[in-house]
Amino acid sequence: MTPQRVTLITLGVADLAAARAFYARLGWQEHKDSQPGVAFFQMHGAVLGLFGRADLAADQGRPGATLGTGAVTLAQNFTTEAEVDAAFAAALAAGGTALKAPEKVFWGGYSGYWADPDGHVWELAMNPFWPLAADGSLTLPE
Repeated sequence: MTPQRVTLITLGVADLAAARAFYARLGWQEHKDSQPGVAFFQMHGAVLGLFGRADLAADQGRPGATLGTGAVTLAQNFTTEAEVDAAFAAALAAGGTALKAPEKVFWGGYSGYWADPDGHVWELAMNPFWPLAADGSLTLPE
């Protein structure tokens, strides 16, 4: 059996220096364990890594493979619509691309989407049915 958890999310990027600069403009701080070929950002209970796409393909045992961004959305939940709007504006100011401006959505919440310079998609949402802990972490209600 495999534990039901994710501890590290690694994004393959075209230009590691540019990706580092983008996430720094978002206000994210690199962890001291970052290295010239990989950047790490400590999150709540997990780590986000940035790794050059060619190096990531080689690390996966697939040298020369063309890696895309995949059909994945990374999400951040917030407690208010105003927080979603502020985070969306910050992402765009840092150089992200607007995909869908935040708006009220069919499931009763509020969300929008943006993409980082490599096309990795982020959702920003306020879900009134999923309360966040004081530290921003999410545990689905019983």
